[in-house]
Amino acid sequence: MATPSTDDATVPPAPPAAAPSGPPAWRVLLDYVRPHRGALLAGALLSLVTSATGLALPLVARGLIENLSDNGPIGAALLLMSVLVLANAGVGALGSYVLQRTAESVVLTARRSLIGFLIRLRVSAVDGTEPGDLLSRATSDTTLLRAMTTNSLVGLGTGGLTLVATLVMMCFVDLVLLGVTLAVITLAAVVIGLIVPAINRASKRAQESVGQMGAALERVLGALRTVKASGAEGREEETVRRAAEASWRESVRAAKWSALAGNTAGLSMQFAFITVLAVGGARVATDAISVGTLVAFLLYVFYLMAPIQEVVQAVTQYQVGAAAISRIQEVAALPAEPAPRGAARPVPAGAAPASVTFEGVRFRYGPELPEIHHGVDFVVPPRGLTAFVGPSGAGKTTVFSLIERFYDPTDGRVLVDGVDVAEWDLLELRAAIGYVEQDAPVLSGTLRENLLFGAPESDEDALREAVRTTRLDGLVARLPDGLDTVVGHRGTKLSGGERQRVAIARALLRRPRLLLLDEATSQLDAVNEAALRDTVAEVARDTTVLVVAHRLSTVTSADRIVVMDAGRVQAVGTHRELVAGSPLYAELAATQFLATA
Repeated sequence: MATPSTDDATVPPAPPAAAPSGPPAWRVLLDYVRPHRGALLAGALLSLVTSATGLALPLVARGLIENLSDNGPIGAALLLMSVLVLANAGVGALGSYVLQRTAESVVLTARRSLIGFLIRLRVSAVDGTEPGDLLSRATSDTTLLRAMTTNSLVGLGTGGLTLVATLVMMCFVDLVLLGVTLAVITLAAVVIGLIVPAINRASKRAQESVGQMGAALERVLGALRTVKASGAEGREEETVRRAAEASWRESVRAAKWSALAGNTAGLSMQFAFITVLAVGGARVATDAISVGTLVAFLLYVFYLMAPIQEVVQAVTQYQVGAAAISRIQEVAALPAEPAPRGAARPVPAGAAPASVTFEGVRFRYGPELPEIHHGVDFVVPPRGLTAFVGPSGAGKTTVFSLIERFYDPTDGRVLVDGVDVAEWDLLELRAAIGYVEQDAPVLSGTLRENLLFGAPESDEDALREAVRTTRLDGLVARLPDGLDTVVGHRGTKLSGGERQRVAIARALLRRPRLLLLDEATSQLDAVNEAALRDTVAEVARDTTVLVVAHRLSTVTSADRIVVMDAGRVQAVGTHRELVAGSPLYAELAATQFLATA
């Protein structure tokens, strides 16, 4: 999870805020389904054909029984029944495959949309959430859309149509028995209608519990060495276990209400069968209907069970899916960065260095948090090395976050090349900047992939030069597969200093017009630090370099030094000027900055 540097105040994580009243769940589902409506319609039609072949069977059976009673031929009826049974099985299997495939495509569409949105969230939005919970929304929540598509959207349509068609066919068989059946179905519908809201509530709580469990587990795995070193495995295991048990309880509660609804539907059909058998038997005894008619109607009652169960399952699954969509919509309500206007173009070789200006910048991480910047003003001209120094919490790292537009100032302006960063296309702005973070993150994958992460179009010559410049050539020679060696999750196979050099090489490969180094040499030994300091000085001849530094050795040769304290710029000048004219800088210099290292 991206968080503000320890140099600044941090935002406490919180779950995403409840989404404002947006479109209903069915409308959101239709948006996901729209690209696949052709395949979904084909699957629904195949399901209806399957139902139609089943509806014809009782009528054929009635004719067969009547022919048996009259000693008539039955061969044609048996052949037709066999064809209908085979067609029902074959068409049903094909329809089920088409629907399942379409449902998986709907899940993929939802995941693509959500993943794209998550990656483009504002850093401030990610700071206030738990990554594990966001992950569960992109995985387990979207998975529920699969059943929602097949069981709710299609199931309600095909099941509802089949139910109506079956009742129409029963109408032609006997109206009295139809009335008895409808009375039982209506009573069951009232009971199920009372259960449905409980399913929705329990389903949403169950999904929230899954998100909390994911957040708890991600918290442990993200700091596993600290957990083990602190002997906290037992406590953390108990925390994750409690979250898992909470998820289990809510899921069981949802399953209980769903089972109650399904069993209510099944019980109603059994009761309908018994009632129809009793009333129908009495009507046969009085010669009001024939035995064949009673058998046909009973077959329709049996057949009625499937569409009723399908409709009930559609309603209950809709409640589960609606809870998932609600959680997905909560993510969609989080602030995201503006969409890029087009693909970013690589910075051409020899591009002019950038200038940076802060004009009365004020900033806070949240409305309830204190200000980090209290009217920051400074100008960095193109080309040269500018160092930012000051006590911890002075707001130095925040300067870089505002230049990269990870955050927007609450007041004032940040200008790059004289243009407010809010008016830049984000891709163009960040393409011009090389940024080395304070903790120098390394991604899972090979060393080559990490080096080329910010400039995948770089050729082998540029890659070798970056490796040589940052003194990674010795590391490459030692690794078993050289540049193609897998460096482990978060670069665990590399030392802290090696990770910093990888991050610096990655930034240099971008040929940036503006290079931001946030204490980028803090974990290097003296030899490598001196070498990289010379490299940075050489880069500063052709580009603009900004450095947040906690070591005096890093800044003595800087073209200008910006001294910050408590969110304000206290002084700007060279090392010699500031030693003479800035008491704060003189004090920091006298202690070699060790007090803030």
